[in-house]
Amino acid sequence: MKKVITITTLILIVFASCKKETTTTEPVQITPSPPKEAEIVEPAGDQCYAWRSNGSVIEMSFNVNSHQEVNGKLSYNLVGKDKNEGSLIGNMKGDTLIADYTFSSEGVSSVREVAFLQKDGAFIEGYGDVVEANGKFTFKDKSKLKFDAKNTLTKVDCKVE
Repeated sequence: MKKVITITTLILIVFASCKKETTTTEPVQITPSPPKEAEIVEPAGDQCYAWRSNGSVIEMSFNVNSHQEVNGKLSYNLVGKDKNEGSLIGNMKGDTLIADYTFSSEGVSSVREVAFLQKDGAFIEGYGDVVEANGKFTFKDKSKLKFDAKNTLTKVDCKVE
């Protein structure tokens, strides 16, 4: 009788230990890939672009966060016109940067909307009819903007200030 109880106990222990092994296995963790929209194409940090022609210069530097918000600087130094420079705050909407350009020229502060089309690693400035409201100039219809390739800002090394 002792042998039967001992053998039965041993068999129960073996079954119990086998059963424990199957219940204590850890689940396999699956890490989802980030969605394409969340990927940032450009590296972190400032991106700098410039256009130069016959002594005229347009310079733009900015960074883009993960929400496609843009924060940077823009300056125009065109021959025969007053230089103006200021801040650039806006959003990337697909391949187009739409931003408010707050600048000062001859001591007067102004705000106007600017648009740049990103194409082949460069930015082409957009133009269109504007309207003024509350001291700010905005595009009347963004779908009718024209992008002139003669004003293409190409990627340059950022200046260390």
